[in-house]
Amino acid sequence: MSTKFYIPLLALSGFFMSANAQKVTLDYYFNHEVHTTTSGTTERYHYLWDDKASTGFSAFGDAFIRAGATLDTLGAAPTRANLKGTAVYIIVDPDTKKESPNPNYIMPKDIKEIAKWVKKGGVLVMMANDSANVELPHFNMLAAKFGMHFNNDLQNHVTDDAHFEDGAISTADNPMFRNARKVFMKDVCSISIKSPAKARLKNSSNSTVIAVAVYGKGTVFAVGDPWLYNEYTNGRLPATFDNDKAANDIAHWLLNEAEIGQHL
Repeated sequence: MSTKFYIPLLALSGFFMSANAQKVTLDYYFNHEVHTTTSGTTERYHYLWDDKASTGFSAFGDAFIRAGATLDTLGAAPTRANLKGTAVYIIVDPDTKKESPNPNYIMPKDIKEIAKWVKKGGVLVMMANDSANVELPHFNMLAAKFGMHFNNDLQNHVTDDAHFEDGAISTADNPMFRNARKVFMKDVCSISIKSPAKARLKNSSNSTVIAVAVYGKGTVFAVGDPWLYNEYTNGRLPATFDNDKAANDIAHWLLNEAEIGQHL
């Protein structure tokens, strides 16, 4: 559990409301995937706020908006200057050379800038993927700063839509999830932890899939998959899964952490 003092916010439908107009910034620099369209043009795709297709993050973005936040993007390397005013900074699935011809790797200077921003009260979200689809070596250099390591493994492997239950994780009685009771995470990597990181969600194999670290006034939230993208929050999953509710739960939790950091 977090060692921060808990500051209650305005309750709404069982959630804690975030401060008005907190800014959530999504990285467009370390993840900058492109593909060629049917017309022959090259365009960005995957984990974009404005992408409403299954590959996008529009549903997750809507969860932050409902919580009172605003959305932004960062297409440059992070610095304390260009992260100023950001409450939550999300880095998802950094590119491999398979995904981008010239990927922007997370370098020591980036780690230094991000860590200083977190220490001042920022909330960093690190969303990995299975090792075949994410650039783990440099991502783990950043994770190590906060006592975390994304493992080169494959958890919750799901072969097809007839085996959704292989990706099931119970979130019942987990304080991070106020409404979601069971979520779907497919083909995730586990997370090894040491101080100051702590496990916050484990799968049925007792492997950590969500970890959290308090670092200075800020918080780092790490998860082994970009599991809240549209494909798994748009109602395609069986009704027994609560990924749509989990998106709201996580959005409120992150914004609340940012609010706490700003008051320390």
